Amino acid sequence: MSLPAAFHEIAKRVNNWGRWGADDEIGTLNLITRDAVRDAAAAVTHGLRVPLALPLHQDGVQTGVIPGRVNPLHAMVQINQELFGPGTVATSDDIVTMGLQCATHWDALPHASHSGLLYNGRPADSITPHGRARFSGIGTAPPVVSRGVLLDVARAKGVDRLPGDHAVTPEDLDEAAEFGGVTVRAGDVVLVRTGQMRLLLGGDRHGYGYPSPGLSVRTPEWFHARDVAAVANDTLTFEIFPPEIENLWLAVHALDLVEMGMIQGQNWNLEELSTACGEEGRYAFLLCAMPEPFVGGTGTPVAPVAVL
Repeated sequence: MSLPAAFHEIAKRVNNWGRWGADDEIGTLNLITRDAVRDAAAAVTHGLRVPLALPLHQDGVQTGVIPGRVNPLHAMVQINQELFGPGTVATSDDIVTMGLQCATHWDALPHASHSGLLYNGRPADSITPHGRARFSGIGTAPPVVSRGVLLDVARAKGVDRLPGDHAVTPEDLDEAAEFGGVTVRAGDVVLVRTGQMRLLLGGDRHGYGYPSPGLSVRTPEWFHARDVAAVANDTLTFEIFPPEIENLWLAVHALDLVEMGMIQGQNWNLEELSTACGEEGRYAFLLCAMPEPFVGGTGTPVAPVAVL
């Protein structure tokens, strides 16, 4: 089934292909300028550090619904081994096998394609089993350090968690920005809280994944108009799931990653940040969310930290 005309109309309005040149591979991360980083540093007043990542362990987010996306399988390959002979210093080493998008992560631009194309018009078949993502793999991303803005949609509506059928709209984002007293500006990384993470933290892994609130197909235009550098939220699927438009699956992925060239993050734990921002009375902060530089990766685990 081909994508509907309404999708292609939005795609034209948010398309950034060629904006930073025909060879560009990092999309909206170009918007994180030195000035943006200096402004972000100025947001730190108390030095309060708030972690936003889920722990990595075998009983993690993944339930088998997404094929091949396994929780971390952690094993020891050395335990107190005296490599240089008896009585010398002993060391222990580990290995891990995991899906790069299995927990708190960034989606790289080639994570999604449509109509046979990736960001900046590159062919989707440039992703191969051994070559991985030839263009815009997460290893090409620069350091993601910028001003973070929490749009706490759930708290703005006076609820702990949005219902599973709630599509977060531009109007919701405006409401949350007004609630937080913030203006989203160029180069910001926007974090959208739905409260869905509360289900996972409470032990309901299946309920966390489905049904899930998430971003509406209308939100990419809101982010595009404000020159947002990246967006992350506290859900498994990022966008509302099942989709708000019947049979239009992962449309927001396609608009953000393919058309706009904007990386997006999922499974971010925004609960402690919501509390901290509420107590501090401010919703902007320095955000450090460095992608692990997997060459050719279509995603990467990340351990983001907000500094207030």
